Amino acid sequence: MNHCFTFNKEDEQDRKVLGELVLGFLHRDLQPSCHLACLETVRILSRDPLCLDPFTSRSAMSTLARFAGIAVSSPGGAHNQGEEGQAEGEEGERGEAAEECNEEGKEASPPSENADQEVITEALKSICNLLLHNQTGQVVAADLQLIKGVAERLKQCAFLDLRLTFLLTALRVDVRAQLVQELHGVSLLGNQLEATLGLCWPDTLETARAGFEGVPPEELPPLSRQPTERAMEILKILFNITFDTNRRRLTSVYSLLSAGDAAEYRHVGAILRHCLLSQAEGEERNEEFHSHTVNLLGNLPLPCLDVLLVPKVQQGSIEYMGVNMDAVNMLLEFMESKLDQGLKLKETLLPSLNLLTESARIHRETRKFLRSKVLPPLRDVKTKPEVGNALRNKLVRIMTHIDTDVKDCGAEFLFVLCKENVSRFIKYTGYGNAAGLLAARGLLRGARDSGIYSEDEESETEEYKEAKAHINPVTGVVEENQPDPMEGMTEEQKEIEAMKLVSMFDRLSRHNLIQPMQLGMDGTMREIAPEDLHKMAHNPLFQHEQLDNSDSEPEA
Repeated sequence: MNHCFTFNKEDEQDRKVLGELVLGFLHRDLQPSCHLACLETVRILSRDPLCLDPFTSRSAMSTLARFAGIAVSSPGGAHNQGEEGQAEGEEGERGEAAEECNEEGKEASPPSENADQEVITEALKSICNLLLHNQTGQVVAADLQLIKGVAERLKQCAFLDLRLTFLLTALRVDVRAQLVQELHGVSLLGNQLEATLGLCWPDTLETARAGFEGVPPEELPPLSRQPTERAMEILKILFNITFDTNRRRLTSVYSLLSAGDAAEYRHVGAILRHCLLSQAEGEERNEEFHSHTVNLLGNLPLPCLDVLLVPKVQQGSIEYMGVNMDAVNMLLEFMESKLDQGLKLKETLLPSLNLLTESARIHRETRKFLRSKVLPPLRDVKTKPEVGNALRNKLVRIMTHIDTDVKDCGAEFLFVLCKENVSRFIKYTGYGNAAGLLAARGLLRGARDSGIYSEDEESETEEYKEAKAHINPVTGVVEENQPDPMEGMTEEQKEIEAMKLVSMFDRLSRHNLIQPMQLGMDGTMREIAPEDLHKMAHNPLFQHEQLDNSDSEPEA
């Protein structure tokens, strides 16, 4: 059953008995080959979520940890890390969390007497299966301090050790804190990522692949499969252990970090820049590698993102305002590729889009470079902003996306590129597309949001200047003159039509199909009270016309 991953319900009790039997053999002094056979059996049985009871006791987990070489001895007894700890429900977060722990009075046991690598491998695989399928196993693993034992081996950078660390940190919030605060996980894993990629440091915060110093990133040979797989596992663990720090939007918290912590994050940021500009073998693996890189970059304290701009401009580099924009340009291309794919935009697009938005907000050179790429001087004033294949058109289209998070992020990015200037934002997107963000910020009456931007003047093209007076601000384009639908009506007839419209709103509101709103003096939207709408609908002029007040649909 080595390749069996599904099991018959009727054999469930037999599998539980078999599990208890093999655990009994693991407690006995037998030949290594016998222990290996027992551990292989445990590995297979641990694939069945319904038959894990024999393996999730403290005694069973301790035995497996001993064979895996990660058991932790404790003279005074193991310290309980929290009765349950919190298993994360989001799969995306499961895919990205990690931590290390170092508690006084606890020491990692020496490797099991049987140091056979196959035995260690089978034991590690079994523990991984238990953590993946069983919450009790997760609690026991945290209580036994397995993270400390596996952290001792992370310097060897073995894939299964990394996978176990990933699972522990993805599933246990307390283990994440332990890895970061007690075991200095950011520094430890950053160093292992550096070693896995074979990096050297030609200059402060500038990386190169050892043996390829001076070679442009695009000319480097692609990373082979094994180092890429290990690097991705490290990136996922680092994501996990930095996710809870809540540093992504709190620029001011950077000043609260110790000098050592700040240096650690900048060190990791420089390595991530190298990852961003490196290529891995295989298109799918390369895309996954870059996705994990972008996800982790989004967790770093915002001021640390300046490491993306640190390297000097060299031949072949993309230069803007004297700054090396290779990494920013790569992020932009990656974001556009996710936008073009159009799949699960919330999970695939938002990490890179948020990262670009925050980088543009705090780095003037980054914002200006991105604006030159995304919002070049406007010349075409006859095509709607959401129509076309330019990056601006694609981003304006998602401003009306069904997913609120997606549309908000798309709008926020363009708003920041416009220096949070309302008139400029409307110019590039049209008032109709911009209304959602403006309403949320109380900017529907215009004005400018608070920002930290310079006051440089915006240049307008001759084409835009000539057409400016004829542009429909709602659609953002010049439109052909349309006939006036009220031409020839008297003022009284116009008021009657207006009352018909009010009546329609009133009827839809009473049936809870819509919620009428009005623009307040502060620029925010507020609800129209039902009684106010009712009064308008029963205006004497409206009653005088004796319009139909039945529940039948009004004529449009």
